[in-house]
Amino acid sequence: MVAKTYSMGLFGMEAFPVEVEADLSQGLPAFELVGLPDAAVKESRDRVRSALKNCGFDFPVSRITMNLAPADKRKEGPIYDLPLLISLLKASQQLACQTDDAIFLGELSLSGELRPIRGVLPMADKARQAGFKRLYVPEGNAGEGAVIQGLEVYAIRDIPQLFAHLQGTLTLTPAIPCLDHETSPEILDFSDVKGQPEAKRALEIAASGSHNVLLIGPPGSGKSMLAKRLPTILPEMTFEESLETTKIHSIRGKLPAGVSLIRARPFRSPHHTISTAGLAGGGPSPQPGEISLAHNGVLFLDELPEFSRAAMEVLRQPMEDGKVTISRVGGSTSYPCRFTLVAAMNPCPCGYFGHPTHPCLCSPYAVERYLGKVSGPLLDRIDLHIEVPAVPFEELSSSKQEETSAQIRERVNAARQLQNQRFQGKGYTCNADIPAAQLQEMCQTTEEANRLLHRAFERFGFSARTYGRVLKVARTIADLDGSEKIDSAHAAEAVQYRTLDRKYWQRK
Repeated sequence: MVAKTYSMGLFGMEAFPVEVEADLSQGLPAFELVGLPDAAVKESRDRVRSALKNCGFDFPVSRITMNLAPADKRKEGPIYDLPLLISLLKASQQLACQTDDAIFLGELSLSGELRPIRGVLPMADKARQAGFKRLYVPEGNAGEGAVIQGLEVYAIRDIPQLFAHLQGTLTLTPAIPCLDHETSPEILDFSDVKGQPEAKRALEIAASGSHNVLLIGPPGSGKSMLAKRLPTILPEMTFEESLETTKIHSIRGKLPAGVSLIRARPFRSPHHTISTAGLAGGGPSPQPGEISLAHNGVLFLDELPEFSRAAMEVLRQPMEDGKVTISRVGGSTSYPCRFTLVAAMNPCPCGYFGHPTHPCLCSPYAVERYLGKVSGPLLDRIDLHIEVPAVPFEELSSSKQEETSAQIRERVNAARQLQNQRFQGKGYTCNADIPAAQLQEMCQTTEEANRLLHRAFERFGFSARTYGRVLKVARTIADLDGSEKIDSAHAAEAVQYRTLDRKYWQRK
């Protein structure tokens, strides 16, 4: 007898339905598993056998052949334990029920309990699109799957509970997603940072238009403090942004326990020893890297020159396209990675080059070699270059109340609202994503501002990319000012943020 149960597979962000077939035939006892399974799937045979016996079911003494279709797509992970067991129970006539509209996902323990798995959210979304009505998952994944509307998601503790439900002797209630998590008060706040008004202004502009930022300054000037507080002034994510962000974290197994949907914008701060695969993603089965985990949030690279040259250069294409494509022998997949990059660095190896009071101990060659680790093409893709000087004692000891993150966020939200209205139906939502073809239409300037930009272009030798990014930053500054057109003051401030690389990287 042949029995069939449905499950899902996952490759990158794309999920696909999998038919789990079981056939019992005469012959020497054997348990064959086909359909391009990996090692973890092959080991399901032992987990299924033990789980059946320990839950009081009979393990069929016959030749068992189980197939995972389609056979040309690789099946990975322990997610097929549960559908394999259900198919085996149906084939051996120990379970009689209709499951054609149901998807089964879950890893089994030897005692028959279900353990949480990765990637439930994208698989649940694909199951709904494919027309399935029910989804059975471990208890730890039920809230995550229940985010998808139009799909009944059941939290399963163990095999006896699921068996009773399928037989009709126990009625389970579909899981309800917890979308409104109580948020704890912000621990980090911009009011903690003394002084640095120019840097705070630049980060406000970055948050308003989703622009990339480079912070340069001596040790202890507050670069890391400022960067870590950027998420506190970013606007709240939309449901679509939260869903896409949660999918990426679900695939990587980084979804916090008890969280159905990620509402806070991610903040990722990888160490400078990270590899290119860790940053961009990779592995035999391509997994999302740090840049994808930072999607819709902030990627903070502290001590930028200490990252390997390959790791830094791998950022260039994702920063332009908003996605990263990982190609392997088994196929290629793309992950979204629209993030705000905040990079921080010292001006030299000792950190005190150009400091007014602290002498620099580095030779000119050492300074040049240190700065040369950051390439021109990467600098060209960073919109705002900010110098963060040492904070004087008077400001550190001042009792003056600094502006809070909530106050700054109000202005950021107002600027984002203008952008949402301007870009409605365009396919993008912030100034940093304006395509080149629509740059002139979306970034209209006054005659005076245009003359100023022309002079700056010739004087500083801007590239075409730099000019476009300056124009986008000027558009954001105008939005913060509530201005329909970019005037000379907006253009001048935007140009100012692109002159620091001339000071450090193009010294004569």
